[in-house]
Amino acid sequence: MNGAVAESPPTFHWRCRHTWRRSARNTAWCLLGCAIGDLGTIAFFQFTGIPWPILAIMALAIVNGLLTSIALETVILLRGGMSLAESFRTAVGMSMISMIGMEVAMNATDVALTGGAILTWWVIPIMLAVGFVTPWPYNYWRLKKWGMACH
Repeated sequence: MNGAVAESPPTFHWRCRHTWRRSARNTAWCLLGCAIGDLGTIAFFQFTGIPWPILAIMALAIVNGLLTSIALETVILLRGGMSLAESFRTAVGMSMISMIGMEVAMNATDVALTGGAILTWWVIPIMLAVGFVTPWPYNYWRLKKWGMACH
C-alpha cells in the first residue's frame, strides 16, 4: 500500500433539502412535458368524439406524453449549452423511468376516477399531483446517489 487511505462512499440519506428542491424542479419540467402530450391526446379524443377504445387512447396518450417530455427536455438542455445529440441522449436516457412512471400514474388515476379518457376540471389537478409525486423520490435518489439529473 502506498499510504493512501481509502475513502468510503458517502452515505445515502433522504434529508437533503437542496436535493429535494432540485429534484422537484426536474420533476416539474418532466411533468410539464408529459402533461402536454398526455392531456392533449385525451382532450383531442374527448372533443372530437372519435370512437377509439379507452385503452388505445390511454396508450397513445402515454406515448405522446413521453415524446413531448423528451422534446421539452431536449430543448431545455440545448438552451443550457449541450449539443442536439447530447441533449437528446440525456433527455431519453436519464429520465425515461421517471417519465414512464409519471405517465402510468397519471393515466391510472384518470381511469380510476373517471373510467378513462375523460378530462374534467377536478380530475386534471389530481392527475398532475399523482404524476408529480410518483417519480419524485426516484428523481431525488438518482440525483443524490449518482449526481444525475436531466437538467
